[in-house]
Amino acid sequence: MTDLIHTPRLALDRRRLLAGLGVGGLSLTFAGQAAAQTAGGRPKLVVVIARGAMDGLSVTAPWADPDYIRLRGPLAMKAPGEAEGGLRLEQGFALHPALAGLHGLHGQGQLRFAPAVAIPTRIRSHFDAQDMLESGGERLHQSDSGWLNRALGAVNGRGLSIGAQTPLILRGPAETSSWAPGGRIGGDDRLASLLQDLYVEDRMLATNLARGLETEALAQSMASGTDGSPRRGDAAGLGSAVARLMTGESGADVVALSLDGWDTHARQNAQLQARLTQLDQLVGGLRQGLGGEWSRTVVIVATEFGRTARVNGTQGTDHGTASTLMLAGGAIKRGGPIGDWPGLSDAALFENRDLAPTLDVRAVFKGVLRDHLGVDRAVLDAQVFPDSGAEAPAVTGLV
Repeated sequence: MTDLIHTPRLALDRRRLLAGLGVGGLSLTFAGQAAAQTAGGRPKLVVVIARGAMDGLSVTAPWADPDYIRLRGPLAMKAPGEAEGGLRLEQGFALHPALAGLHGLHGQGQLRFAPAVAIPTRIRSHFDAQDMLESGGERLHQSDSGWLNRALGAVNGRGLSIGAQTPLILRGPAETSSWAPGGRIGGDDRLASLLQDLYVEDRMLATNLARGLETEALAQSMASGTDGSPRRGDAAGLGSAVARLMTGESGADVVALSLDGWDTHARQNAQLQARLTQLDQLVGGLRQGLGGEWSRTVVIVATEFGRTARVNGTQGTDHGTASTLMLAGGAIKRGGPIGDWPGLSDAALFENRDLAPTLDVRAVFKGVLRDHLGVDRAVLDAQVFPDSGAEAPAVTGLV
């Protein structure tokens, strides 16, 4: 029995895509492969990378775990039913209250989550961990291409990256396209990540940098685009614009985009409220813009690693290990959490500081690629995720 909808896909036509986009001044180049379309339509996949290490213990909070409040202190989410409390999920978890739209999808059976996933190697450098997340390798620097690009090549699909630079996850021999909203993407975000890695051992510098980035993000969110594209802080508008690039005969099959700013070393609650609100609005914009295509869509939200289980001295958290991965979309089948929950007792923590991983993130990716896009298991094990035969697709988590 298949776990997710699977149908073939079709090639992009640049002129029809631009004509149907309906957004003035967008900088778009497209290249694609040809394949046959079926009456049922093609499956759609959106991969959202939360760069900076998203705190899974705040996104899908284990509020019923007996050690949760003890470890989290002022960062602990209030229980479901209380004022400003979490949004109830199954098995003692709660979704962050900023994710009301995603919680609505959960009620419709269109949201699943894996509460304790991690990349194969235990590293806490943003750059190295992001490279592993996107390359899909068993070890660091194993490949200079991305697993999503290799999957596209296996199914003759069409990929689109959002941003002026194609992320590693979509780099490789398979032809892909790119769209930079307004054409204004600089190196500031990557520079900020580099500084965060550099300052990780210096509490004062790390805290000051986090506060400065928070102020900068607020200022940028208030600046509107002048070319008809979504303003930088308009996550719903971005989602709708991306959806328009995915619909119709010329639409993209697979999209990769990044949301920055998840490195919450200080004043985490306020920062997460803003970031998760944007994530919720982004998915809402995608859903609305995709219309009937939403029923054939899966959205993956993943991050390079989680954050420490204990709160630090600046009301934030530091670089950790396991985190949450979320799956949303009309092609998702109803079900509970994906993978096991390790618990938050001192004995259960990884290196006495982090949520311990119970599932390789590639197992979830494999399940989606196999059952949604139709990638063969042998191709997944040997080509898409090299040397990963021991990691079976998380089928039980996708049924």
